[in-house]
Amino acid sequence: MLERFYGLVYLSAVLLFVTRTGTQAKCPVQFSQKSVVVEYGGSVAVNCTASVPHYGMGWEASEGGVDKTSAIVVTWRVSDLREWDIKPFCYINYDITHDTPCEEELPVTVYKTPDSVTIGIVNHRGPMKEGKQYELQCDVQDVAPVQNLTVKWYKGQTLLDQTTFTDTSITPVNEVAKLLITADRADDGAQYRCKAELNLGAEGPQPPPTKTSKPLNAEVNYKPKHSNSTETIVKNNEVTLDCTVKAKPAPTYTWHSEHLKEKINSPVLLSSKLSPGNYTCTATNSQGSDRKVFIVQQKDRTTFWAIVISGVVVAVALIVTYLIYKFKCSKNSII
Repeated sequence: MLERFYGLVYLSAVLLFVTRTGTQAKCPVQFSQKSVVVEYGGSVAVNCTASVPHYGMGWEASEGGVDKTSAIVVTWRVSDLREWDIKPFCYINYDITHDTPCEEELPVTVYKTPDSVTIGIVNHRGPMKEGKQYELQCDVQDVAPVQNLTVKWYKGQTLLDQTTFTDTSITPVNEVAKLLITADRADDGAQYRCKAELNLGAEGPQPPPTKTSKPLNAEVNYKPKHSNSTETIVKNNEVTLDCTVKAKPAPTYTWHSEHLKEKINSPVLLSSKLSPGNYTCTATNSQGSDRKVFIVQQKDRTTFWAIVISGVVVAVALIVTYLIYKFKCSKNSII
């Protein structure tokens, strides 16, 4: 009778386990967490709890194994995990008709942040040239697992692009990411960076661990370029012909005009000292040159004299009208 009773209890427990977990369940055990993400050299502790009466359970692992015990809860514990491909599993003997225990594996991911992250320009030193393409390279040293690695590219605080990897290696590797850019004058002085980020899922550290390169300070050489090619100047004491233009390296200036008798290297001329006509300024540096034509005009006095003459004509007309009126009034008084 007692054996039959225990048999019914065991059968009821098994049926309850199957009902709750479904036919896809492997073993009547539950882990305190579904998976583990641990840094190389870090510590880990996971409980395995029996869901039914059993005849012995434990942990099988290359590190932190637990011998068979009659306890309901057994803990896999490692204080200094040093194995990359560790696959611990909890086993349980609950079926008296089978000697082979049921085994449930605990998924474990061991990660390592990079030793270093560096950025550079491939096969190039010195300033970049505007309009030319360059390849940036980000070197990530000794990182794992690489399939969880994302390299993010930044210019200042702006995210430019990101690179992911398909390598399934679980041990540390060195990886290289590349980004193609076209140099622009607006990039001169900009800072490029690459950031290595390990995205290890919900069980991993939050926020994800990252390591960022030191900034790459971009230096771009570019030719002079005026905002407009011509400008009309009315000659007076306050207005100048300003040919100053931004360029790198700094440009030199030359002026050409039939009215100039000597060579001028200044970017600015005072209009009051110039004769009316065209003055062409050329700004030049190692990247190229750009020209701008200034048209100097004499200050127009036509309007001023027209006003004076009109005023005189009106005044004369008023005087004549007044005299005629005066003459007629005098004649009528005599009669």
